[in-house]
Amino acid sequence: MTTLDRYILRGLIVNYLIAICVMISLYVVLDLFFNMDEFAEQKGEMLVSMMSFYGNRIFLYFAQLSGVITMFACLTTLARMRRQNELTAVLASGVSLYRLAAPVIAFALLTSVLWYVDSEVVIPRVAHKLARRHDDALGQRTVRVRFLRDRDNNLLSADQYQPSEGVLKRLAVVRRGPDGDLESILEAERGTWEQLPGGGGHWKLERGVERRRQLSVPGEAEGSELADRRLVDYYETDLDPQTIEVRQSSQWMRYLSRKRLVELSETLEGGARQRADQYRYARFTTPLINVLMLLLGLPFILDRLPGSLLVAGGKALFVCGACFLLTFIVQNFNAEGGWSTLPAWAPIIVFTPVAVLLLDRLRT
Repeated sequence: MTTLDRYILRGLIVNYLIAICVMISLYVVLDLFFNMDEFAEQKGEMLVSMMSFYGNRIFLYFAQLSGVITMFACLTTLARMRRQNELTAVLASGVSLYRLAAPVIAFALLTSVLWYVDSEVVIPRVAHKLARRHDDALGQRTVRVRFLRDRDNNLLSADQYQPSEGVLKRLAVVRRGPDGDLESILEAERGTWEQLPGGGGHWKLERGVERRRQLSVPGEAEGSELADRRLVDYYETDLDPQTIEVRQSSQWMRYLSRKRLVELSETLEGGARQRADQYRYARFTTPLINVLMLLLGLPFILDRLPGSLLVAGGKALFVCGACFLLTFIVQNFNAEGGWSTLPAWAPIIVFTPVAVLLLDRLRT
């Protein structure tokens, strides 16, 4: 690492921290402006609700804006060097603009690692809080749970569920066999989640009763009534309170880690499986797209010829903005059939030739 590299990296780090504070703060202010009335409904806990809601959403906002933040920090650093004629001094010393861009690209790759840690480690751990709405940031309201499937192919329902206490009221579990046939129905007045020391947990039931399906007798019609009652104290499942909160959200798949998405892809069917595949591939392509946006903007700022920095910045903003807009559109588009992975790769397919052409025309 040369003195020039350390000089550039120092400017990149400062501009990166400034960009994080400015863009995430702007995101929070805009969201708060449009949803202030929902926080106002929580009279005595309005400030606490706002801090809880946005304190967890900061990680989500960073994941959404990571590429833009990196691009802004890198291009701003190079634009300052160009405005102060430092690029002329660098070229005069025999250093090419490609070599000058090396620490910038390395910095972009490093920030992609931060994005990966945020998306794969941090966000899945606070996913149940991200699934909450503005008017229930503390998870105090009761909601209905309807037919959530667990790892054993059972369906869980409850009339009331309070996330903050981890309590299900008037719950019912439809136990099904491998082929989806009804085996039994488990009902209870109340279920409280208990975490086990070795990991995992179960729902401790109050007045839990399981009714198994009556077997048919040879020579008679196939049995269809539920009989064989027995008392049940526990219900073991992977549907813990956090998982239920996430599954209640319409965007719950976006908050899961890539490993969990791979597991879901093997169990889901139809459109749900295609969405899981789409989000799984997006975890791989998003950091590539973030670096691609930077490569699209570099040729407009790294120029040895004098010119208007405002015009160059406008061109860079237009091309990078088009890439960001396409990424946003395709990631919210539900592809069908064998095209479920295409939206994740579309920005790379479209803009990689553009980036190669712009970098090839770079005069250094």
